[in-house]
Amino acid sequence: MKKISFIGALLLTACVTINIYFPAAAAEKAADQIIKDIQQTTDSPVSPSSSLWDWRIAFYQAIDGVLNVVIAPAHAQQADLSIDSPEIRRLTASMQSRFSSLKPFYDAGYVGIGSDGLLVVRNASAVPLRDRTQVNRLVAAENADRNQLYQAIANANGQPNWFAQIKSTFAARWVSNAQSGWWYQMPNGSWRQK
Repeated sequence: MKKISFIGALLLTACVTINIYFPAAAAEKAADQIIKDIQQTTDSPVSPSSSLWDWRIAFYQAIDGVLNVVIAPAHAQQADLSIDSPEIRRLTASMQSRFSSLKPFYDAGYVGIGSDGLLVVRNASAVPLRDRTQVNRLVAAENADRNQLYQAIANANGQPNWFAQIKSTFAARWVSNAQSGWWYQMPNGSWRQK
């Protein structure tokens, strides 16, 4: 009887711990979406057969809709990462407007993506004298916005302690989404061109 009382008391005093895991896959998807939005260009050629393509898409969507009525779709619950808040929209808009000024410096190799995902002036003496102040100003503003963006995403998800994980995820995704010819830094400090 003493044993049962002890186990009962232990169960009554036990606390429930809920672990909230960082949704890495959702963070990668969110990072890709944000980075592509920031780096989007207005040059998008229109395909001459786009109306035929649109018709095919509509046809397949209709078939999918019919099948969904006949056969109930099953969906696994996936972790979601919120990337929509006024602060996130403001920061991404700021970064998007700055991108057109930064792109020539990326293309020339003056600016690279550091191993931590922040921008780095790779060789300040290689930057033409007339552009040095502008490059330094752009890099500083971009890095400030990137850090604020990572914290804003963590805060929007109610997990301010996710900052480091979000920053790490974005660091990898900045490199993955870099254009051909851009430079990025390896963890050992060496530079590679994509």
